[in-house]
Amino acid sequence: MLNRYARAFVTRVFSPLARLLLRARISPDAITVVGTVGVCAGALTFYPRGELFVGTLVITAFVFGDNVDGVMARISGRTSTWGAFLDSLMDRFGDAAIFAGLALWFAGRADHPRMAAAAIVCLTLGGIVSYARARAESAGFAASVGIAERAERLVVVLVVAGLTGLLDLPLVILEVVLWLLALASLITIIQRAVAVYRQVQAAAP
Repeated sequence: MLNRYARAFVTRVFSPLARLLLRARISPDAITVVGTVGVCAGALTFYPRGELFVGTLVITAFVFGDNVDGVMARISGRTSTWGAFLDSLMDRFGDAAIFAGLALWFAGRADHPRMAAAAIVCLTLGGIVSYARARAESAGFAASVGIAERAERLVVVLVVAGLTGLLDLPLVILEVVLWLLALASLITIIQRAVAVYRQVQAAAP
């Protein structure tokens, strides 16, 4: 849901930068890879050390930078199946790095195995959410429904992690949010499975 509302805003804000990069002959694919490397580096460098606020700032900067690739592709008219595949593939790396970074901190310096488990569950279910849609589309069905798509999950975890680091909030708040994200991801998986099941039944002779 958030993706639909954010696209127009992102396009408006990043169009000047996108045009500048295109004039410099930088490809959207290069921006995709650089953005993902930045997200992974920020998440796996700062989060395991408990530097949640700084880590969130770095991750957010590269997440916004990663959005430039789509704007570049639309402006240049070079949207392609390959570009969409690469972008989706790199998103999985970035998402995994964020939750893995949190899990490393919880299991290490924070000495909070239950929160580490919550982060790992979020990582696992988030991957299944994306897989459900990809598998459905490869079979010719639509499965873009759900209450917790990637954008929603990303915004929630980054905002709460950043505020936890900035304001020194009790860790229990972040833990509750992670378990709620896990639950929302599970519900999304079920919603997508139901959507595909109904389409299969409707298409049956």
